[in-house]
Amino acid sequence: MVAGCSGGGGEEETSTSTQSHYLSLGDSLTVGVQPDESGTQRETPEGYTDVLYRTLKDADSTLHHERMGCGGEDTTTFIEGGIAGCDTRYEQGSQLDEAVDFLEEHEGRVGLVTLTIGANNFTDCVEGLAPETGSRTELDIDDVGLDRDCVDDGLERLESEVPVIAERLTDAAGPQAQIVAMTYYNPFLALSLLEENEESGGDAEESEDVSEDLPEANADEVAEDAESGVAHGTVEIMEDVNDSLTATYQAAGIDVADVDEVFDGSNTTVPDDSDTGMPVNLQKVCDLTWMCNTVQGPDIHTNLAGAQEIAEVFRERVR
Repeated sequence: MVAGCSGGGGEEETSTSTQSHYLSLGDSLTVGVQPDESGTQRETPEGYTDVLYRTLKDADSTLHHERMGCGGEDTTTFIEGGIAGCDTRYEQGSQLDEAVDFLEEHEGRVGLVTLTIGANNFTDCVEGLAPETGSRTELDIDDVGLDRDCVDDGLERLESEVPVIAERLTDAAGPQAQIVAMTYYNPFLALSLLEENEESGGDAEESEDVSEDLPEANADEVAEDAESGVAHGTVEIMEDVNDSLTATYQAAGIDVADVDEVFDGSNTTVPDDSDTGMPVNLQKVCDLTWMCNTVQGPDIHTNLAGAQEIAEVFRERVR
């Protein structure tokens, strides 16, 4: 084990053979990546796995969090390695190999494994979100688009590689460890708000939240805008991603934390008491991620409130 990969939020592992372990695996959501004040992405101790661990530790004081995720991992690098910032963490060469080694070394003492993988097969398929200048406030919605070839490649890798990941983890974990893996929310729904803000001439540089700049509009018009452009194009993609993940995990006997349900991903209704005129799914993205924040975002990652919501979905699945 690499010492730098061990623990969540600085927990120290004891040498007792009776200690139980929670192993968290995956991508940037696993390690609490959030934008700092300048918009630079940083790992934090406030990921959903950290929130979940603190809850579980209340019931089991011996529990140790082996926090093994790394930002940027997709299904291919999870299996093979290849990300410079991640490779140094794994003595075994990849996150999957490191996880299998840990599970075999701690046979019978790992009660829970959580897995978050697959989104990075597609994050680069939405082009134009990171301006070359590095400024978080110079996003031009006219430059944002979908690379369909990238999407097709991501889906192909998802369908061929997630079963490999699932099989190797379940074999190494054995019957005593519960594995819970998640579906994903769709942060790119928020692009419809940026499109609306562009049309209304809102000044993103002076606002912290795009939704605050939206004009008072007919709810039907806002909902209709949510069903056009790049935002709408990502809806079907995320449905395919989540359907594929769910089918693979269930076939492998892995429990599924349906995170998309928390984000009301398919709920396009506008509440009568809405202050923004946004459909429910868009409001959730704004409330639970950094996508609508034009000072530190737009950023696809959850804020603390989002991490807490995801942690609760997992907690409900833990046996």
